[in-house]
Amino acid sequence: MTTRRDFITAGAAMGVLAATHGSATTTSTAKAGPCLADCDIMELNQRIIRRDFRGITKDMLPTPCLIIDLDAFHHNINQMATTAKANKINVRPHVKVHKSLAVAKAQRDAGAIGLTCSTIAEAELFSDAGFKGMMFTKQPVGRNNTQRAIALSKKDPTFMFVCDDNQVFDWVEEAAAAHHARVRVLVSVYAGLARQGMQGGQPAVELAKRIDGSKHMKFEGFMAYSGAVHTKTFEARRKASYESLAGARESRDLALKAGLPVNIMSGGATGTYNIDHEVGLTELQAGTYCFMDTAYFTIGGRDGDMERYNDFKPALTVLTTMDSQYHPNLISSDYGAKAMAGRGDIVRDMPWLKVGNGGAEYGALTWKDGEKFPKIGDRLEIYPSSLDMSTNAYDRYYVAQGDKIVDVWPIMGRSGAAQR
Repeated sequence: MTTRRDFITAGAAMGVLAATHGSATTTSTAKAGPCLADCDIMELNQRIIRRDFRGITKDMLPTPCLIIDLDAFHHNINQMATTAKANKINVRPHVKVHKSLAVAKAQRDAGAIGLTCSTIAEAELFSDAGFKGMMFTKQPVGRNNTQRAIALSKKDPTFMFVCDDNQVFDWVEEAAAAHHARVRVLVSVYAGLARQGMQGGQPAVELAKRIDGSKHMKFEGFMAYSGAVHTKTFEARRKASYESLAGARESRDLALKAGLPVNIMSGGATGTYNIDHEVGLTELQAGTYCFMDTAYFTIGGRDGDMERYNDFKPALTVLTTMDSQYHPNLISSDYGAKAMAGRGDIVRDMPWLKVGNGGAEYGALTWKDGEKFPKIGDRLEIYPSSLDMSTNAYDRYYVAQGDKIVDVWPIMGRSGAAQR
């Protein structure tokens, strides 16, 4: 496992922090002082290693980089926890969005019962850091994934994973028997996304019976991740969510009738977090809520506002520097393809600007005649359109309160890909 000390030291060795030039003139970030030579940028990483954040402000940071608005982040964590508690539903948040021990700890402190992971590597990383209750939402297929899932099950009896195929059941059964392991398994049921999940109802219950009858497995329940989470308008989303989880509810009812235990009904997301308790789920796998991305901005909340989904605040931005301007209605930045610039991104405080990329290290902002536009040297903050992709491209979060940097949180797995 890469520790915080290892990570930050490695960052210093790579020399990722270099002097930045130009002064910010937009309202998105603080303006630089009159002289950029009065801060020794070359010592910035050493100060971060010492956790000495005094006087560090956004204008001192390398770009592009990720910024967490700490106050908005805490609002989001509390909003999810408070609502889930009121609705009597558990939260097992998805780590693929943040891959951060600090974020996961905040979620756990707010009442999360565990963590949801998309890869076995994520589950291993967080288990090594002392977290319990990990759920691996893909069935382990292949020698590598299967043996690692068995090993993690032996190390941590709270770990569980899903299965949606009888062939995979046979492989897991063989591996668990060979290693004298007992594993916890949920049956994954189709709920509107054609990427995984078997047919609900009797087919799912037949697999559940096989799991329950195994000496090496413990049947825990069903997982059904709904395809309704980005459906626009609250009432349409509620209807779509109820319909997409019909197979999961049928599976649950038939399993209970057959005398099988159904301890968990897992699924749910940021867009349906205040609906899922109504449609048969016992726990939420929501992840985006901690930061929010632009894909959720216009789905509409219970309040009917279609301009901004107001339940959660946008807490994550990409800080970027405008660095070249020679063409009408276009300015280049350092937020390009490698930094995951996307056309669905939104510029904070200047949403009329269109975000694009002009190459691996070149971003592009365009505007129409008559609209306000940035100048070379300006720094802007941009809301990303896909948190999963954005956090996968960076190694750390700079945590801010206003213009001040108050912490740095490593992103797990960047020096040993979390996908593996």
